[in-house]
Amino acid sequence: MHHESTLFDLKETRFIEQNKEKWNRFEQLYQSKSRDPEELSDLYMDITDDLSYAQTFYKRRTVRVYLNQLGQRVYTGVHKQKGESLKKFFTVWRTSLPLEIYRSRKNILFAFALFAIYFIIGAVTVSNDPFFAEQMFGTGYVEQTLYNIEQGKPLDVYTETSAKGHMDMFIYITTNNLYVALLTFFGGFFLTIGSHILLFNNGIMVGVFQYFFSTKGLLVTSFLGIWIHGAFEISAIVLAAAAGFTAGNGLLFPGSRTRMQALQISTKRGLKIMLSLVPFIITAGFLESYVTMNYQDLPDWSKWALIGLSFGLILFYYVFYPMYVARKHPDLLDKEESTTFQPRTGFRFKVIRPINEIVADSFRFFRVKLGTLFRINFLITVPLMIALIVFQDMRHYDQMLTEHWYDWASQLSFMMGFCFIDEFDYLVALVWTILIAFLFTSVFFTVKTHGQDFTWKSFWNYAGKRFFGVWLGNLFLAFVVFALPWEWLLLAFFILPFFYLNAATMGLDDTPFGKRLSKGFNYSAKNYGNGLLALLIMLCIVFIAAQPVAFVLSIHFTPFGPGVSDLLDIIAEFIKRVGQIFTDDYILYANIFRQFIYLIYVLVVLGVLSVMMSFAYFNEVERNEAAGLREAFKKFGKRSRNKETTVDFD
Repeated sequence: MHHESTLFDLKETRFIEQNKEKWNRFEQLYQSKSRDPEELSDLYMDITDDLSYAQTFYKRRTVRVYLNQLGQRVYTGVHKQKGESLKKFFTVWRTSLPLEIYRSRKNILFAFALFAIYFIIGAVTVSNDPFFAEQMFGTGYVEQTLYNIEQGKPLDVYTETSAKGHMDMFIYITTNNLYVALLTFFGGFFLTIGSHILLFNNGIMVGVFQYFFSTKGLLVTSFLGIWIHGAFEISAIVLAAAAGFTAGNGLLFPGSRTRMQALQISTKRGLKIMLSLVPFIITAGFLESYVTMNYQDLPDWSKWALIGLSFGLILFYYVFYPMYVARKHPDLLDKEESTTFQPRTGFRFKVIRPINEIVADSFRFFRVKLGTLFRINFLITVPLMIALIVFQDMRHYDQMLTEHWYDWASQLSFMMGFCFIDEFDYLVALVWTILIAFLFTSVFFTVKTHGQDFTWKSFWNYAGKRFFGVWLGNLFLAFVVFALPWEWLLLAFFILPFFYLNAATMGLDDTPFGKRLSKGFNYSAKNYGNGLLALLIMLCIVFIAAQPVAFVLSIHFTPFGPGVSDLLDIIAEFIKRVGQIFTDDYILYANIFRQFIYLIYVLVVLGVLSVMMSFAYFNEVERNEAAGLREAFKKFGKRSRNKETTVDFD
């Protein structure tokens, strides 16, 4: 029996030796960006023959599995048409996007109705209070416009701006319009509130602008001037708000799906609407840069024609054509949207993961356990954090009446006490370390008890035994972040990995207290490179995710002038305007809202970071103790459903 198996293996080895160059050639060709279809076709025939041979003589051998996978790749390569990408591009614009627009028709109609209401509110307000125009546009803009009207060039502001050069103006305007549209869309993720506020601001501005010119007898002149580009520009902002409503409604009204599944589907739908806006936004920038500046030289009929054509295109692509496509493809319209979002609820901890898997699994685990973490911390940690923030706000009331040039950094410093203005700040910073340790303890508990039902009794038993150790493990990190000045944090970033796994070891290891403390330092030192990389990746993710509410670090005043407003700035500005009606301390309420957003970011970032620490801890345990490998040895030789093993040869 053994002799026959040996001959059989030699025969398979010879088969591999004879064909491995050909198979290797396919691997290279498949990975190459430039593929020769004829060579792929020849390889397809050869590998199909090899696969048939292997299926006959090597039914239970690895070579058959390999060739089967290789054949599938060849099949994909051979049948991939050169024009598929271009064809798919036209299909998206001809069918997919119009269907998505039709599905979102109620949100689009709602957005246009709201804009019309806000437009009327703006016009009525400025008719009752002429100074409202100065509040909206600024005294300098209004005075310059009045001067231009006296000179017989009411819209000369566009001509003056165009002195920069057509191309520079086009790039600036288009970039700004894309930025505003994206902000309006991203505002939908804040329970659609951000989209409403941005739509409100734009509706009020246009209403004020048009009524202001109508009081000067220039309604038609201003209409023919600004709506040359405004037909596309304003319509794009309204449609971006509709896309924001579409995305945000998935979170507000999930239906029979989970909120995360509904949010993923609604976000995809909203992004499709945003994709359709890009050509119109670019065209609006082109018209404003090259056509609007010549509004006085153009005959009125050409202006009416341009405006009519622009609105006609918007109506065609966003109203009539979607209705036509929906009637033509009712099967596609009624097709249930499916999602690939399938949260993985099972996690293996006793394995060695590369850093990319640690990061990905950390976000997945945080998402899966969000309910448990929310349950624990919403009842305990969050109320105490809010109470501490209110205490600090009352103590540093002057800071709450200030607009900070580097807002999030300034506000976090006195929210969490590490501004160290007086002795109470030291106490507040100490309390924050305790609250953060409690948050970390809740995360380590969910990791430790993964797969078990949550009970408050088991949590309190765990917290009673592990909380102090977790706090002590975190204390080193807190000292580096809280105690050092901002200018030293870059250097401190390279020190943090030395304490990276201390808290996780104290919370997850089952050895005695002193040994756990020693292990934490030991594991952190051994994991220094991965720890530094993990912190760097986390920093990049936080930076990218924060852009809608902290664009380019949310620096409000620069040496070159005011910084670029982000979504949080726009909402805070709206709160300030409303607050001005009721109180002189209106900045207070804007800063309270900012602090609320900052607290959410802090909770999410620290939650995910503690999960990453947990997976990194298990990495080091596996490297040093190989517990998972020992468990794998116990299962060695057993039949697997997914791959062939030695059992298959029996």
